[in-house]
Amino acid sequence: MERKLMSELIKWKDRKGRKPLLLEGARQVGKTYLLKDFGKRYFNDVAYVNFQNPSQELVELFNGSISPERIITMLELMLNMKISPSETLLIFDEVQEVPRALTSLKYFCEDAPEYHIATAGSLLGIFLHKDTSFPVGKVNTLKLEPMNFEEFLWANERENIVTFLKSNPFETTFNEILSDLFKQYLYIGGMPEAVADWIENKDVTKLNEIQEEILSNYRKDFIKHTDNTTAVRIRQLFDSLPAQFAKKNDKFLYGTIKEGARAREYEMAIEWLIDAGIVRRVNQVSCGNKIPLKSYTEFSAFKLYFVDVGLFRFLAEIPFEVIADKTAIFDEFNGLIAEQFVLQQLAEHTLYYWTSGEKSEVDFVMQFGSEIVPIEVKSGENVKAKSLKIFREKYAPKISVRFSLKNTRLDNDMLNISLFNSFLCENLLDLSSGKCVKQ
Repeated sequence: MERKLMSELIKWKDRKGRKPLLLEGARQVGKTYLLKDFGKRYFNDVAYVNFQNPSQELVELFNGSISPERIITMLELMLNMKISPSETLLIFDEVQEVPRALTSLKYFCEDAPEYHIATAGSLLGIFLHKDTSFPVGKVNTLKLEPMNFEEFLWANERENIVTFLKSNPFETTFNEILSDLFKQYLYIGGMPEAVADWIENKDVTKLNEIQEEILSNYRKDFIKHTDNTTAVRIRQLFDSLPAQFAKKNDKFLYGTIKEGARAREYEMAIEWLIDAGIVRRVNQVSCGNKIPLKSYTEFSAFKLYFVDVGLFRFLAEIPFEVIADKTAIFDEFNGLIAEQFVLQQLAEHTLYYWTSGEKSEVDFVMQFGSEIVPIEVKSGENVKAKSLKIFREKYAPKISVRFSLKNTRLDNDMLNISLFNSFLCENLLDLSSGKCVKQ
């Protein structure tokens, strides 16, 4: 299956001053598959080293000198292949399991930059925050997210529709096809294994088994990589997310985890889940017309969203009948399924939310260059947005964005993007210059 990040990998391959690559991302988002596919397409050979449950010989290799010359020589013997600087992609998978393998990247950067070495790991974010001997500035980094809706459409062989709509963004001919696939995506999500199996088998039972296994592997990581107390708190927080989303709160409430829970008890659990890529934190901002937005972050007020809408759907035990009903998908969990979807489509951007008073809340606020853009997620045909109106009157943004089930269109400075046209964001907005494609 095609992934957008492939184009970034190609740029990395051809970049002058290239450094070893660090590919981050949550477990089972497709990092290994993508790197192997990249190597197969753009190199003559792939030298693959998996550090998950490493052999004694592999551990001993990195316990000794980690000079690139020695590592390459020994890996050639172990893999029975020639590792060419220009024609071989060397992949270190789950590299965080052997910390000295991470450390060795420094020496590849300094002493052997001619080698193409790419590393991946499901828990790299956590290990890099544990004082691992890994110098800053010695790697290039990329992050792989679950498949977004455009990639899901590619996997369903709808590339032609995507291409057509990017040139004709206000066309409605394909709305029915896209609407059906949108509902499937909300149920399936963007985890590559789940998507691939659904396309091949269309078996809901098998799909649920795959999603259950992914969540089970997340839970196993809690136990494997933390102490008992922290593991229990991570599990409690993880399992409380559906209940947290079911309440329309203006910030995360620790009391939803368990009665009497306090922030200081669960701060480490939240950070662990964020570093593992399992949840994403969206902070509140106090101002909507000053940049950088980061400077106006309210760190004590935030919301947590899940890595993938399909996994969240399974965790919350939402049946397909709810997803298939265009009204119910917004009613259940107060529309947070739709918010989760939009956030997943905008995963490359830093998002915030804005509140004013008890009843005024803009779902997302995003900075594009010097522009601040409020983003509202609305249900169905009802697109009245009191909070967005208040924000616009107060801050007068050049462009406002609303995701809904209405057709994609531009009305003056209000851009409505149909939820199942979410892939049009990049084409419709040129926010760095404050311009937008005209209807």
